[in-house]
Amino acid sequence: MPLVYEFESKLRNNGRSLPLRRKVLTNLKTMLSFAQGRGLVAQNVARGVRIKADTRETAGGPLRAGVDFPTMAELNTMIENATGRRRPFIMTAIFTGMRLSELRGLRWSDVDLDAGQIHVRQRPDQWLNIGPTKSKAGMRDIPLAPLVVNTLKQWRLECPTGKLDLVFPNTIGNIETMRDIHSRCWTPLQIKCGFTTDTGEPRYNFHRLRHAAASLFIKYLGWSPKRLQTVMGHASINMTFDRYGHLFENVDADRADMAKIERAVRSA
Repeated sequence: MPLVYEFESKLRNNGRSLPLRRKVLTNLKTMLSFAQGRGLVAQNVARGVRIKADTRETAGGPLRAGVDFPTMAELNTMIENATGRRRPFIMTAIFTGMRLSELRGLRWSDVDLDAGQIHVRQRPDQWLNIGPTKSKAGMRDIPLAPLVVNTLKQWRLECPTGKLDLVFPNTIGNIETMRDIHSRCWTPLQIKCGFTTDTGEPRYNFHRLRHAAASLFIKYLGWSPKRLQTVMGHASINMTFDRYGHLFENVDADRADMAKIERAVRSA
């Protein structure tokens, strides 16, 4: 049983969602039950395991920079400390909000550097088989910041070549596994930047870069909820509002309104 909990913990730290972790556990229980029925194992050690939602997942509430996703200063520190072939990968993730699987499956043929745009059209599954995006909404076009365009232009000259034409392959041109990205790139980068918990664990899972990108799109580009939904690849506008609705609020207007209330109370 401890091994099952350890396995679940690794899935959580690698950014796997609660529904996916529960689905994996269900499948594991089914396989072990089958093996037990055939006399291959003495017991189903996963039977009594229950996956509880993280406090942040159940509590809801607004996502906060520095807690739920990296701050502007932290993003800048990541860019400064990302080196070699990891630098274009991290920069693209920060400025596009693409999912990790989408970055791993991105082809050069889907990157239009002249137009400054990425066309998200595919992603690899857990067995490294290339297939369609997570949903129909996942097939989308994402604009690129000039800095990312210039970085990718340089990276294209150095990128390992392979039959899959990948933008961010491993060193021999094949699909890089999520495990390798976390162990060789994302975790070491956070440790190098000092973004760790009291126990020395990385502070953010990779998916948090999507939240950071969304906050940038809203705060600095003034994107509408519908525009954000499209670029982030959300299946519904409700998902966009559930996660980022609070970021669309006009904080300055709220403060002005509160000041009006304060003045009214004091003058009464």
